[in-house]
Amino acid sequence: MGLSQSGVVSFMEGMGEPAYRARQVFGGLHQRRLRSFDEMSDLPKHLRTRLNETASAATLTVESRYISDDGTRRFLMKTHDNLPVETVFIPEEHRDTICFSSQSGCPLQCTFCLTAQLGLLRSLTAGEIVEQIIIALNDAYGVGVKPPRGTNLVGMGAGEPFLNFDELIKALRVMADPQGLFIVPNRVTISTAGVVPRILELATIPDRPHLAISMGAPTNEQRNELMPINKKWPLEELLGACKEFEKTLKTGERFTVEYVLLDGINDSDEHARQLANLLNRHALHAKVNLIPHNPADPLPYQPSPAERVTQFQSVLESKGVRSFVRRPRGRDIFAACGQLAARRDTNPPPPNINSVLAQVN
Repeated sequence: MGLSQSGVVSFMEGMGEPAYRARQVFGGLHQRRLRSFDEMSDLPKHLRTRLNETASAATLTVESRYISDDGTRRFLMKTHDNLPVETVFIPEEHRDTICFSSQSGCPLQCTFCLTAQLGLLRSLTAGEIVEQIIIALNDAYGVGVKPPRGTNLVGMGAGEPFLNFDELIKALRVMADPQGLFIVPNRVTISTAGVVPRILELATIPDRPHLAISMGAPTNEQRNELMPINKKWPLEELLGACKEFEKTLKTGERFTVEYVLLDGINDSDEHARQLANLLNRHALHAKVNLIPHNPADPLPYQPSPAERVTQFQSVLESKGVRSFVRRPRGRDIFAACGQLAARRDTNPPPPNINSVLAQVN
C-alpha cells in the first residue's frame, strides 16, 4: 500500500515480472481498492501465490466501527503489531472528508487532547496511512466503487504529522496517482502543532497539501501550559516560519490557523484581541478556524458556550481577521477533534516530549 507505482514496478521486476503486471497490482490496490492479492483475479494464480509469500497487500485490521447520529463513522483499527489506529469518515453534502492518523498515539502532551493520554506508541508507515483511506472508502461505498462526491483528506487524527514527515509525504504522493486513488494535494489539509523545521521544508515542496497550524493560545505563557511544544518553538519562531511559508502560497492554496476554545481558559475578548494582534503583527493572512472544545473524561475542560464563541469571532472580525466556527461532528462516538484515544492496558508510559522533539532538526 505504501509503494508508489514506480516502486511496485521495481518490486515486481525484482520478482522477474514485466511492468504491466506491476500496473495491474498497483491498480488493484489503489484504484479497485483491493486488500488481498487473492482478489486480483486478473493475475495468474501462481503469481498471486508468490505475492502472498513475499509481500503483504494490507496490514491493518478493523476491530470496531461506530456510527454517529450525524452519520460520522469512527474506525478503530489495529496494526500488525497490535497498536491502535483511528480514522474518521465524515459525510457532507458536496464531499466526504476522511480524517486520518499519522501516528499511533501522540508524544506532544497537549492538555486539551485526549490522544495525549496515550503517549507515542509509534509512527505509522506510508502504507498504513494509505490503507486507512481505502478502508473508510470501502466501508462507505463498497470495494472499488467510486465515491459519488469528492473526497477530502485531513491529517488531523492521532499523532503529529510533521513528526512523521517523510512517510506522510510518501503516502500523499501515492494517493495522488491518477492510476490510483487520485486524491490530489489540493484536496488534503495537514495540521501541525508547530514543528517549525517541517513547516519550512513543506514550503519548498511543489506538490504539497494545504497547511493548518494548531494555535491553542495567543501568548507564549499560556501556550507553554496548553501545548508544551511551544517551549521548543515559541510563537514568534512559529509565526515567523508561517510567514515564510505564506510567501510561497500558490493560487487556490489555503493556510489556516486552528484555535480550540476552552471555556474560561482561552476564550475571552482579550484573548481574541491578542490573537488578532499576533496575526496582524506578523502580517499573516490566514483564516482562523474556531473549534469549541470536544469534552471527554479525564480532561478538565469544557467547550465555550455558543454566545462566547460568537463574541470571540466578532472581536477577530473587527480587527480584520477572517474566522469561521467549525461544527463538531461525531461527538457522541468520540470521533470529534481531540477525542481519538483508543485504550490499551499495555500502553507504555508517555515518552518525554523533549527527547522526541530533540530529534527534529
